[in-house]
Amino acid sequence: MENYQIDNLDKQILHALMANARTAYAELAKRFAVSAGTIHVRVEKMKQAGIITGTQLSISTKQLGYDVCCFIGINLNNARDYPETLIKLEALEEVVEAYYTTGNYSIFIKVMAKSIDHLQDVLINKIQAIEAIQSTETLISLQNPISRTVMP
Repeated sequence: MENYQIDNLDKQILHALMANARTAYAELAKRFAVSAGTIHVRVEKMKQAGIITGTQLSISTKQLGYDVCCFIGINLNNARDYPETLIKLEALEEVVEAYYTTGNYSIFIKVMAKSIDHLQDVLINKIQAIEAIQSTETLISLQNPISRTVMP
């Protein structure tokens, strides 16, 4: 099922479910003038093909008190330190995304903190305390005007 090619109906289903993953198949069927069974079969095929990988709950980090979003470029002492460093970064709850990158940094991470003081603590006592990390550069996000996923 890896080579499953999506068509217009699949795209419509994906758009609808991305807007609200809890939309009933019967409602989608009515909207797209097909049977609920067709919707079910299409969704299952897209799951089997790995196009749909799950559903997520969206939360407001701001409402939970996380007001500071930043990106940190990390330089490692050695490329071989990557796997161990990644495990240590993953253990930090403030690290919400990590990327293995080309260019100036070995690893690029997204960190959420409750305040600048909290960020400073995370940076000094958690991230920079990892021995394999040679240096970091922190970019504080002032706003997130575009936040979306790839549209099918």
